[in-house]
Amino acid sequence: MVIEYDGTDFAGWQRQPAGVTTVQGEIERVLCSVLDEEISLAAAGRTDRGVHALGQVASCMTTSSIELQRLHHALNSLLPPSIRIRDVTEAGESFHARYSALWRSYRYVLALRQSALGYRFSGTYRGKRPPDIDRLNRSASLLCGTHDFSAFSKKGSDPSSTICSVMEASWSVGDGQLVFSITANRFLRSMVRFLVSATLELGAGELSDALASGRCPNALRPAEARGLFFREVGYEPDEMG
Repeated sequence: MVIEYDGTDFAGWQRQPAGVTTVQGEIERVLCSVLDEEISLAAAGRTDRGVHALGQVASCMTTSSIELQRLHHALNSLLPPSIRIRDVTEAGESFHARYSALWRSYRYVLALRQSALGYRFSGTYRGKRPPDIDRLNRSASLLCGTHDFSAFSKKGSDPSSTICSVMEASWSVGDGQLVFSITANRFLRSMVRFLVSATLELGAGELSDALASGRCPNALRPAEARGLFFREVGYEPDEMG
């Protein structure tokens, strides 16, 4: 299933102990009720507290014979309005939302002017001057390729590997917004938010040094969660059904 959600009021994607509201927990609760069986979702990526999604993908196994159109309607009828199921598809038995993914894409939005309506969905640009897009894109281009991104993640959150292959990273500006887009085979926890701050605040030399050494300046903090969107996931053609 392809899922869109406003992450503002959720403690992230991943299921938590009773009493903690998460996106996964809400969808599993409704799925269990509709399908009348225990359901465990696997997601293409786990988003942190306050992070949104435009095209999160999740998969599960079920013995139910319910029609997909009926399931789709039931989910959107019973889920909170901040979670919408965009599509439900039957996939092959080997499909796994996380392990079958070839790449993931994120977008980070910074507001260049204050907006009461956009506050939930954008970080705050704190620069004293208008953004220099050419400089930002020169910095973003340094991220492309295969690197150790341990300098740009929460420590201890990805013990298996901190190597990621970035396929595209760029900044754009328009309509009062500064937008960072990035696509990679995998992401470390809070990696995109750290990279937003790094490309905004560090010079090209400092950024290159951090990539090479695995150490980042202590003063660097991840950008606010509310500006981050899990945008899209790529799979082999027709693998999702």
